[in-house]
Amino acid sequence: MAVGRSGSTLGPAITGEASRTRREDSPLGGDLRHYHQIGLLEPAEIDPHTGYRRYTAEQIPSAQVIRRFRDLNMPLEEIQAVLVAPDPRTRNERISIHLRRLEEELGRTQNAVASLRDLLAPSPQAAEGIELRSVPPVPAAAITEVVNTKDSPIWLQGALGELYATLEAQDVLADVPAGGIFADEIFTHDRGEVTIFVPCADPLRPMGRVTSQVIPATELAVITHAGSADSSDRSYGTLAAYVARHALAVDGPIREYYVVGRRDTTDTSRWRTEIGWPVFRTHANTSPPAG
Repeated sequence: MAVGRSGSTLGPAITGEASRTRREDSPLGGDLRHYHQIGLLEPAEIDPHTGYRRYTAEQIPSAQVIRRFRDLNMPLEEIQAVLVAPDPRTRNERISIHLRRLEEELGRTQNAVASLRDLLAPSPQAAEGIELRSVPPVPAAAITEVVNTKDSPIWLQGALGELYATLEAQDVLADVPAGGIFADEIFTHDRGEVTIFVPCADPLRPMGRVTSQVIPATELAVITHAGSADSSDRSYGTLAAYVARHALAVDGPIREYYVVGRRDTTDTSRWRTEIGWPVFRTHANTSPPAG
C-alpha cells in the first residue's frame, strides 16, 4: 500500500483476504510517517529513490497496537514505553497509568456535567427559600462612606434616619424597600465602602452626606433573613452555599433590602431583610424585582 510521496507500504507478499484485512486495520500513511519521525515505529526499508517507507508483516501487530492505544487517547511517548516494556507486568503498569488519568479526567467531566445541570435546573431542596432576581436600576437618595464592620449596624441606622429625614424635609416620597450595598472588603478586611439608599422617584437636592444616585441594575440570588442582624451570618452561609453549588457567582457587592425593620416595628422577630448575592442568571423564575 503506497501513500503519496514519502508514503508507506505495509507487508510484502501479503495476499488474499489476509492482505485486505491487514490493509483495513493498518494506520494511515501519514500516521506511519509521524511514528517513524518520533522513533515509535521504524520502517524496515526506505526506498532511496521514492522515499517510500516499507514495513514488514511482522510490524503489523505493532502498528495495530499503536493505533488502538491512540484511539484510547494514550500519548505517543506512553505508547512507546508500553511497546518497549520488558515484560507483561511492566506493560500493564504503564497502561494502568493511562487508565488512572482517564478515570481522573472522567471524574472531572462528570463533576462539570453535574455543575452545569445544577446551573440549569437547581434542585428544589437546595433552592428552598432562595430566589433568583433581576433588579432594575432605581433612582435613590443615598449615603456612601467607608465603614468598619463592627460599627456598620449603628452607622446603618444613623444613615437611614438621615436619608428619611432629608426626603421628608424636601417633600420627596420615599419608595420601599430601603437597601444597602456592601463592598467585599467589609467581609474580607472588616472595613469597606457601604452605600445605604432609599429609592425615590422625584428629584432630590443633595444635602450634607445625602446625594442623589442611580442604584445600578444587577442579578441576585436572594434569601430572606428573619430577625435582627445579629443572627444573619446563618442566612449568609446558606446563601453562599447555594450560590457555590447552583449559580454562577460574579464579582460585585452584596446587597441588602430592609423589607421590615426598626421603622416598622420594635419586634425584632418580625424584621425581614433580603440578602442578595450577585450572580449571572442561567435560568428563569418569576420572582418580582426588589423595590
